[in-house]
Amino acid sequence: MPHRALAEKRPYLVLSLIAAFAYYYLQVSDLPGLFLVPIKGSAVAFLAIYAWMRHSSRDAHMLALALVFASLGDMLIASASGLVDVILPGLAPYLPLNFDLIAGAVAFVGFHIIALLVFLRNKREALEGRDSLMFLILLLGTPLVAYFLPYEESMRPLVALYALPLGMMAAGAWASDFPRLKVAAGAILFVISDWLIFSELGPFSGTRIPELLVWPIYYLGMFLITVGVITTLRKRDPELSVVQGGLENTQ
Repeated sequence: MPHRALAEKRPYLVLSLIAAFAYYYLQVSDLPGLFLVPIKGSAVAFLAIYAWMRHSSRDAHMLALALVFASLGDMLIASASGLVDVILPGLAPYLPLNFDLIAGAVAFVGFHIIALLVFLRNKREALEGRDSLMFLILLLGTPLVAYFLPYEESMRPLVALYALPLGMMAAGAWASDFPRLKVAAGAILFVISDWLIFSELGPFSGTRIPELLVWPIYYLGMFLITVGVITTLRKRDPELSVVQGGLENTQ
């Protein structure tokens, strides 16, 4: 059966999906926050393992590293300073209260930069017409929209600064030769999820819209990016395809 084949050939994708669904439904439960942190982080961590195990190319391993940064960012942002208290109990009292948020943002910048490098290594030919316009919209529009989302003016430069590499990553995905319906679409979903987070400081403040939509939109974006890149690499260089650490029969 299809779902059985998926579980046998791509177990880490299945585990990733299970973790993603579990986190979405458990985050509104009475489960303590620190128990939710590893569940949230494991959703993208399993995508990283999938990327590493399914192809032995440098691009696949770079994507896996990028996903590790994203997984760390997920856990730091979800922890609300609790993760630092556990990992670095001696330093926690000397760190700012929003240290986890800052560290999480830095981890995501790491994802954006490494993912961008993967996309730049797989560029399309020169963009023209609507393609070049879309490239500019993602590159410049992402930080521009982010800048105007917070109501508090002091937050706007910080939000826009973070959104710069986010926009570069999304524009790079659009300009890459990976399938746009997966990889570029996934990057755009990532942008939308971050816009929703920023909107909690502005138009969606006090509403549950970001809480309900950010995680599924973000995770779907990461899932599409991962599957789109790895599937393309496996078709392009089947001799480098691997499963569970062993060479796969490509015939």
